[in-house]
Amino acid sequence: MDQIRIVGGEALNGAIPISGAKNAALPLMIASLLTDETLQLHNVPRLADVALLLRILGNHGVDHGVAGKRPGQTPTTGQSIRLRARDIIDTTAPYELVSKMRASFWVIAPLLARMGEARVSLPGGCAIGTRPVDLLLMALERLGADIEIDGGYAVARAPKGLRGGDIVFPKVTVGGTHTALMAAVLARGTTVIENAAREPEVVDLADCLNAMGARISGAGSARIVVDGVSRLGGAEHTVLPDRIETGTYAMAVAMTGGDVLLSGARPDLLQAALDTLEQAGAEITATNEGIRVVRNGHGISAVDVTTEPFPGFPTDLQAQFMALMTKARGTSRIRETIFENRFMHVQELARLGARIRLDGDLAYVEGVRRLTGAPVMATDLRASVSLVIAALAADGETTVNRVYHLDRGFEALEHKLGQCGARIERISQS
Repeated sequence: MDQIRIVGGEALNGAIPISGAKNAALPLMIASLLTDETLQLHNVPRLADVALLLRILGNHGVDHGVAGKRPGQTPTTGQSIRLRARDIIDTTAPYELVSKMRASFWVIAPLLARMGEARVSLPGGCAIGTRPVDLLLMALERLGADIEIDGGYAVARAPKGLRGGDIVFPKVTVGGTHTALMAAVLARGTTVIENAAREPEVVDLADCLNAMGARISGAGSARIVVDGVSRLGGAEHTVLPDRIETGTYAMAVAMTGGDVLLSGARPDLLQAALDTLEQAGAEITATNEGIRVVRNGHGISAVDVTTEPFPGFPTDLQAQFMALMTKARGTSRIRETIFENRFMHVQELARLGARIRLDGDLAYVEGVRRLTGAPVMATDLRASVSLVIAALAADGETTVNRVYHLDRGFEALEHKLGQCGARIERISQS
């Protein structure tokens, strides 16, 4: 397995291009199953999860072509993918594929909506908690699907098609909202989704579905209304910039000091996180080109945060913010309310000299004057990049193992940081 080697102590200066959002690209790609016409997506990041989903979609009969960079884009960002599911050749998503990426379970909705049946493996647990699919299945049942669990598979049937209904989520669920949208667009009648996720990636999916001929209103609010249509057509859509990548690099700049333009970033997608970074001592400025992050000379202040659904502080930035707080003045309190087991990075940060105490869903982070490089191991995607952020400010050398987690969600990470002065390299293991 590859490793990332980092020698800390260098401030970051320059520009980092922000890639398309993985969490938007995946449901957009899955939406290609809803039509027999071509869906063309631009600004799709080059990530392991994207490549895996192309394999999964191919299993169902989706043909794809990758067009590479669009004019004016840098070598590190953006590819265009053409997807066409002219014929669905298989409505089963097998365990060996679904088990590698939880988001692939969402294929159950378009397969059911278009073909009247789907058999999709249950994804099981993962490193940051169980993340059950019961709310996703509940949404499909509200639209008239018959669902049974058979041999580790969710088997959904609606031989006469789905029908509109009222879906009330007991808690906010991004995956459930994605699933409900993709099922409801081809259902007969009107569907109302209450307590819907408000995340920008949900809005991006709704915008794309509307371009394909769907009739969705209210995306971005807690109440979404979908008037079903008989069929969807093709469309062309550009994936929105990745707010988690934006926040990650903003925290890296705040950690190391320096002055970096996050080109293509949109502040409206992560305002809560940017506000928190300003409280911690970074200067954040929105420009026509993106977001400029500066920290020169000032120390890092301790700030308390609680993860919340959008527009609150994202759970996907919790680990990165904890890394930043390890060198803050004072003690910060970080409460994780979205996922259980999402403090697995704590023990690895401690290997670098961090002082962190856990109490249930609360982490107390006592800032230290210096971190020291050490070998560390990534446990999941966001935890792995928190170790990179800490290593950038640690004395000496840090080696991050299991970097395949990073490759799932960060495009050309070592190249982007290296361009801004970080001493970082990938070591390939033969």
